[in-house]
Amino acid sequence: MIDDVIRVFKQLDNKDIRILTGIEIGMKDYEWVPVENVMKFTRMTYDHLSFRLKKLGKLKMFAFTTVPYEGYQIYFEGYDALALHTFVQRKTISAIGNEIGVGKESVVLEAMKEPELGIGDPEGVVIKFHREGRTSFTQVKRNRSHIGDREHMSWIYAARLAAKREADVINKLYPDVSVPKLIDHNRHALVMEIARGSLLYKTKLEDPQWFFDEILRQLKLAYAKGIIHADMSEYNTFVHEEGVQIIDWPQYVELSHPHADELLERDISNILSFFKRKYELDAELESSIAYVKGQ
Repeated sequence: MIDDVIRVFKQLDNKDIRILTGIEIGMKDYEWVPVENVMKFTRMTYDHLSFRLKKLGKLKMFAFTTVPYEGYQIYFEGYDALALHTFVQRKTISAIGNEIGVGKESVVLEAMKEPELGIGDPEGVVIKFHREGRTSFTQVKRNRSHIGDREHMSWIYAARLAAKREADVINKLYPDVSVPKLIDHNRHALVMEIARGSLLYKTKLEDPQWFFDEILRQLKLAYAKGIIHADMSEYNTFVHEEGVQIIDWPQYVELSHPHADELLERDISNILSFFKRKYELDAELESSIAYVKGQ
């Protein structure tokens, strides 16, 4: 659980972080990182390293094996700790709050950020930890065309790449498309502004037609930048008095993708179906697609 990571994170010192970093780096080349590699990276003796590894093992920061050699593999909890350490060192965050969202492929925490130049009150932000590798990597690779062909691949790569993709596309879309602003990015984690309003599926809309049109307008703005969300639904759309914000972009595709039209149609169909089901809103799929494409 992410709450355990927060508790454990406060118990880690710089040498613990160095050990976890050594295991992380070693996983680029090994499924199980040999203890000799960790010794070399940390410049610790075997006895000193073993003492600290026992502590980290009890905190469930990694897995280990003794067959065919003594080797280590970082857990998500250890990877979370490394990302949090970087955010704290960069002064991106000053406090960590509660878990506010859990999905199949991400965990979201609330946090605080000190204001620019230290003037004013701390600002609320969210930290999104990608969890793509939580399922089997074979399944992740099959469902994510952006991963490509790589013989040696760990879940670290899947989660880290998904976070980078999402960071890149947010930076491309913001501020022209209504998405939360990206504040920082490290490893598999993103720090972002808190999305405005409430999730679409939880909200009773007074003017559903206006919000439906506004969602299509945002999809049209993204399309004009060559981007299709490819995972649109009422579960990743926030609504507020002045508009909407769309979140969760790691599965986006560009217009050159071989299934771009099919994915755009699915996105719009998902939103249309929600509004029709909940508000009996009548809109044509074909004309909605044409509008988003600017036709």
